[in-house]
Amino acid sequence: MTAKMKKIEVEEKLISITSVNDEDYICLTDMVRGEEGSDHIRNWMRNRNTVEFLGLWEQLYNPNFKTVEFDTFKKQAGLNSFNLTPKKWTEHTHAIGILSKSGRYGGTYAHKDIAFEFGAWISPMFKLLLIKEFQRLKEIESNQFNLEWDVKRILSKANYTIHTDAIKKHVIPELNITKEKKWLTYADETDVLNIALFGCTAKQWREANPELAKNNKNMRDFASINQLTVLSNLEVLNSELIKNKLSKNKRFQYLYRVALQQLAVLDDNNALKALQKLSDDTYLNQHNKLDT
Repeated sequence: MTAKMKKIEVEEKLISITSVNDEDYICLTDMVRGEEGSDHIRNWMRNRNTVEFLGLWEQLYNPNFKTVEFDTFKKQAGLNSFNLTPKKWTEHTHAIGILSKSGRYGGTYAHKDIAFEFGAWISPMFKLLLIKEFQRLKEIESNQFNLEWDVKRILSKANYTIHTDAIKKHVIPELNITKEKKWLTYADETDVLNIALFGCTAKQWREANPELAKNNKNMRDFASINQLTVLSNLEVLNSELIKNKLSKNKRFQYLYRVALQQLAVLDDNNALKALQKLSDDTYLNQHNKLDT
């Protein structure tokens, strides 16, 4: 289980969000930090409506939830003597919706569904602002992902036409093949680049990854930005080598050396880091960024 920390701001409170098993958990402790009084989370949890909500959520998403223990808590909820803490709830019911973290970002965290419910208990306005800022965070993350995806797509196709044009004009005319078999030549030349850069042909990759191949995925879909940058360079370089009538073997040897050299330079200097997500922390306003 890995956790990545992010932050949003609601009513001048910086609220941490961590990822647990690909689900977002929001820090309840941050949501009431600085508020008057104490034990806000405990007071919320001892409420009968809260206990019922937590139990229903666990029954929907947690196959290991102990319903017998939950029924006991539900019967006791509302009594003056009833007391419930996150630790007690988790230990007795094996709940997964609420968890406690220690260390630098310690506190009580809850799945976003539950955190929004806690936000409503604080105030309807707080809940609305919390949801708004959380959605804005998701949009930022989505835009960062889409930027990287778009860069990959552009790099992988940028010089494709240059490469295929060289094959069409300088390779196919010398092979004396039928029109129906021309695609084999394009595939063969593409594999020269694939082997130089990825170490295998497109067919070998499909055979090693049959499930991905069924979904029309190929090795370039899983390449890094650096690899696709080098691939784009190799397409231009190979087109020039083809025009100069170098044999396929000589071209491959040269392309292989260039691929190794260029990848080493890019990986060492991370020259395209400006196009990648620089950290797992996203701050909606730079002036709200804290030293962490």
